[in-house]
Amino acid sequence: MIALIQSATDTIQQLTDTTNALNQAVTPAPPELHFIDLLLKGGWVMLPLAFLAFLGLVIFVERYLTIRKASKTESNLMLQIRQYIHEGRLENAIALCRNNNSPLARMLEKGLKRIGRPIKDIEAAIENNGKLEVSKLEKNIGILGIIAGIAPMLGFVGTIIGVITIFHDVSIKGAIEIGTISGGLYTKMITSATGLIIGIIAYVLYHILNMMVERIILRMETDAIEFIDLLEEPGK
Repeated sequence: MIALIQSATDTIQQLTDTTNALNQAVTPAPPELHFIDLLLKGGWVMLPLAFLAFLGLVIFVERYLTIRKASKTESNLMLQIRQYIHEGRLENAIALCRNNNSPLARMLEKGLKRIGRPIKDIEAAIENNGKLEVSKLEKNIGILGIIAGIAPMLGFVGTIIGVITIFHDVSIKGAIEIGTISGGLYTKMITSATGLIIGIIAYVLYHILNMMVERIILRMETDAIEFIDLLEEPGK
């Protein structure tokens, strides 16, 4: 009798194990979540966000290369100009600035061409040319600031539109399904996350370029002051 009960127990255990194994085999594995799939689920708002990201990247690369090239000036430029002026070789100083082809050199060239006029005229010419060179360096940098502000707001708009759509569907069905709401909501929040990421990156790149320009401005102001002091030296 005891052996019969033990045999039945073993049989039931084997059936249970077999059933569990079949259930595990039949139950589908949860789908993998890929980054590209998430972006595609964001909806049409992802298109303008992608455009903003591409535009910001292009502007940063172009401005970065331009500003970095402008910042590469000869360290002894002012020393050579001072030497030429002391020797009375004004044309050589002008040619040196022209061949240097940098914002600083072009600004100093403008001042050299006006030597002989009143100091105030030379200062005004240098200042005006310096402002023009700075404006060239800052070209399109403001667009990065605009992207930093627009991208998060655009992403939030995409999420709001998605939430409105979800609750519109719920009102039509007349029933609240947790799966529908949660599934639709997480896909629509992708736009907010994408907008925030683009905005943060654009904000950082915007300030990187501004700091690079500020360093060039400081160098230009320092050399401009040194140049005016050189012209005001006795005997000049």
